[in-house]
Amino acid sequence: MVVKSKRGRRRYVVFEVSPNLRRETLIKGLGSVKGEHPPQVIQLDHGMAVIRCTPDSREETILAVSRIDPGSVSLVTSGTLRKIRELYPALKSEKR
Repeated sequence: MVVKSKRGRRRYVVFEVSPNLRRETLIKGLGSVKGEHPPQVIQLDHGMAVIRCTPDSREETILAVSRIDPGSVSLVTSGTLRKIRELYPALKSEKR
């Protein structure tokens, strides 16, 4: 397991986005966020998006998503996907 001191901390931001927003559009738009580790689209389902970023780039990530999808709303920020999926059961992945 990689320790946080080497990998760095992560934040997961949940957004309510337009249902017609495409993953490719979101990925291209997030390319404008500067930093060592660019934001990553973890999930885009059911009109909700989960974006992983560093704690320092959280505000910049929120602004980038609002530029890509002006109707988007930042709902919650968490350090773990588990907490996000507890809060929003629609984001739980189906068991394989």
